Amino acid sequence: MLENFITFENQIEQILFWIFVVFFIIQLLYSITFFLLLALHKDKKSNQNKDGVSIIIAARNESDNLFEFLPKILQQNYPNFEVIVINDQSHDDSKYILKAFQQEYNNLHIVEIEKSKHLKYGKKLPITLGIKAAKYEKLLLTDADCIPASNDWLRIMSSQLIDKHELVLGYGPYFKKKGWVNFLIRLDTLWIAIHYFSFAKMGIPYMGVGRNIAYTKQLFNRTGGFKSHYDVSSGDDDLFVQEAAKNKNYTICLNQDGYTFSEPCNTWKEWKNQKSRHFSTTPNYNFFKKLLLGIYPFSLIMLLFSFVTLLFNTSHWEIVISAFSSLLVLKWVLLGVIFHKLNNKEWIPWIPLLDIFYVFLAPAMYYTTSKKSITKW
Repeated sequence: MLENFITFENQIEQILFWIFVVFFIIQLLYSITFFLLLALHKDKKSNQNKDGVSIIIAARNESDNLFEFLPKILQQNYPNFEVIVINDQSHDDSKYILKAFQQEYNNLHIVEIEKSKHLKYGKKLPITLGIKAAKYEKLLLTDADCIPASNDWLRIMSSQLIDKHELVLGYGPYFKKKGWVNFLIRLDTLWIAIHYFSFAKMGIPYMGVGRNIAYTKQLFNRTGGFKSHYDVSSGDDDLFVQEAAKNKNYTICLNQDGYTFSEPCNTWKEWKNQKSRHFSTTPNYNFFKKLLLGIYPFSLIMLLFSFVTLLFNTSHWEIVISAFSSLLVLKWVLLGVIFHKLNNKEWIPWIPLLDIFYVFLAPAMYYTTSKKSITKW
C-alpha cells in the first residue's frame, strides 16, 4: 500500500515537472521573440519631410479639454499642417471655444455634427467625416483629452510614414497622479502597449490606440474605413488596425517626444466602464489572435503554479530553481530595456513583481467586466 502511494506521488511529481518544463519553454520562447524584438527596436530617424499632415480630433462635450490641450496641438513645430476638430453633437461650450481658437489659428478647421437621435454613438462617424474633410494625405489622430509630449510630436509621428509604411502605431500613456487607481491604469496601459508593440514587431499587429495613431488617407479608403465593424461602438483603433495592417505596411514609434499624454479616470468605476468599452471589440478578434493574447498570462500562471509546487520536491528543486531564476533574469533585462524605452524607469526594479501581479490582474479585469457595446464615448 505504501509503495503504491509513493509510486503515485512520484507520478504526480513527474507530471508537475513536465508541466513546468513545457510552460518554461513557452515563456522562454515568448521572451526571446516578442520581448527581444521590441527591446532591440529603433525608430527610423526623423527626416525633414515637409509633406502636409491633417490632425484629426473627434470631440464630444470636451470644452474643458479643448480649452486646455488644443493650443499645444495647434502650436506644433511643423511647417505645413491643419487641425480638424469634429464637434460631435456637443451640448457644452465646445462650439464657442473652437470658434474662438479659429480666430487665432487659421489652420484650425471645424466640422459640426448636429444632434440627431438617428446617429450612432462612438468615434467612427466623426473620424470618417474628419478624414473626408482633410486636405492632406497623411493623417494623425488623437483625442481631445490628449496633450503631445513635445512640440515635435507631429514631426516625429508623421516622419515614420515613409517608404512603404502607411500606418504608425504610437504610444499614449496617462498622466501620473496619486492613488492606486492611477497606478493600475498606468500599469495596464504600459503592458498593453508592450504587447501590441511586440506583436507588431513579430508581424502580428492587432491594435493601436486612437490617442496616438497615424495612417494615410489612401489606406483608410482602401480598407473601407470602419465599414466592416461600424455596428461596434469601439474599434476605430484595434479592429481598423487588424484590417489595415497588411504586408508590413506598418511600423511603431517609441520616441518619447512622440507620445501623447491623457487624463486618467479618477475612480475604479470609471476605469471599469472604460475597460468595458475597450473589451467590447474582443469578440471580433479572430481565434488565432485570441489564442496568442492568452498564451502569455496562462503560461506564466501555470509556470508559477508548478514552480511553487515543485519547490517542496527534493528531486527536482535544483533544476527548477535554476531554470526559473534564469528566465526571471532574462525577462528582467529585456523588460527593463522596454520599460526604459517607454519612459517607466522607476518601475524597472519591480519588474518581476509587476509581471506576476499584472498576469493575474488582466484576466480578472477581462472576465469581471462587461463586454457589451456601449452607447457613449
